Amino acid sequence: MQNVNAITTKGGSLRVKLQRLGGFLAGMVIPNIGAFIAWGLITAFFIPTGWVPNEHLAKLVGPMIMYLLPILIGYTGGKLVYDVRGGVVGAVATAGVAIGSSVPMFIGAMIMGPLGGYVIKKFDETVEGKVPAGFEMLVNNFSAGILGGILAILAFLFVEPVMNAISLGLGAAAQWVTDKGLLPLIALFIEPGKVLFLNNAINHGILAPLGVAQVKEFGKSIFFLLETNPGPGLGVLLAYWLFGKGDAKQSAPGAIIIHFFGGIHEIYFPYVLMNPALLLAVIGGGMAADATFVLTKAGLVATPSPGSIFAEIAMAPKGGLLPVLAGIAVGALVSFLIASPIVKRASEESMSAESMSFARSIVSGLKAQSKGEKVEMPKPEVKMDTLPKLIVFACDAGMGSSAMGETILRKKLKEAGFDIQVKHSAVNQIPKEADVVFTQENLAERAAQVVPHAKIVTVKNFLDNTVYDEFVKSLKK
Repeated sequence: MQNVNAITTKGGSLRVKLQRLGGFLAGMVIPNIGAFIAWGLITAFFIPTGWVPNEHLAKLVGPMIMYLLPILIGYTGGKLVYDVRGGVVGAVATAGVAIGSSVPMFIGAMIMGPLGGYVIKKFDETVEGKVPAGFEMLVNNFSAGILGGILAILAFLFVEPVMNAISLGLGAAAQWVTDKGLLPLIALFIEPGKVLFLNNAINHGILAPLGVAQVKEFGKSIFFLLETNPGPGLGVLLAYWLFGKGDAKQSAPGAIIIHFFGGIHEIYFPYVLMNPALLLAVIGGGMAADATFVLTKAGLVATPSPGSIFAEIAMAPKGGLLPVLAGIAVGALVSFLIASPIVKRASEESMSAESMSFARSIVSGLKAQSKGEKVEMPKPEVKMDTLPKLIVFACDAGMGSSAMGETILRKKLKEAGFDIQVKHSAVNQIPKEADVVFTQENLAERAAQVVPHAKIVTVKNFLDNTVYDEFVKSLKK
């Protein structure tokens, strides 16, 4: 376990900063993944090389990628800073950087969206209490319009040319790395980065914008496969299933289903942290998979989110499914072959329930740091006069870990004889009728603003059964 502690403390401050950056970037991108998938499907079907080429419908592809998606990201970024009002100004500001650009302006959107939200927030704070009665709506509307217009003009004249040059430079560098056959080396950074919860910064901050630009030019992109590939994690879990011991062996089959079919990769992180030598397995699997992707010219038309095998298949272009599956299979095989002897040599104590619980707590701490949370564990007990009718699990995106927490608690409530509805959602979209909300500590304030009447239960780890056991006990009382 000393090795695990070393992983979580070494270079901590830089890692935490990158994690927070990734969390914020993900907060702008993940809510709009549906729009990316819609664009990807339209591209896959209707472009000249698509499944059913249609010149008329293919006209949707360009405007969606050049204007719709960047403005959606800008709106979401502004909204994260200052709710809907910030989102509107952020969208207007983003339009200035998107219009006239020769490449999809996602980097510009990630800058102008939050900047727009910040500017209007500061303006409102400055004039608060100083607006004459009856003029509030006039000031609100014109301030948003004027500031949004100024930001759009500045973005169009000054920010867009700079961002355009940066985007073209990044695209050229990425293409050079690909052409030189160096792309598999990126697994040296991606696979350890995933375990340390830098995946959002890597995927949404770097790879996704590069991938979208490449799709616009070539109809598919390998960059969508590099971080989302479930193969390396699958190999590690298979090794635990076949050669592991104790709790790790017993829990591995369920983790395989959640990871490979559900696309929630964080489920395998504790298995790697229990034995850090397994980083060699996921790195080796990642490099082998990426090499296969390069050799077979594999690519996807949009980000598969979450990284489920089903999403990978759905985003494969016409005639491009076999290369994608080949890369995933090779990654899983190589990872499995490297992981198997490591798992075989590991002691039963290192794979006990206590070790698994400790590794999960490390993962929870890393995830908490990535969102700016305090790592202390709050007490989960909630006192209520009546049984709740609706319990909601809320996280940033409303998918992944919150969905797993929902499943665990629903099962425990059913076993205890309670007929209570349990759902999961994004923290900004919690149903108004929710009676209890489970969420991370740093999201508790936002959850309370959305549903001020609900009981908020803050948790460190959505996979921690003890939290739910205590909650069910409190309901029985």
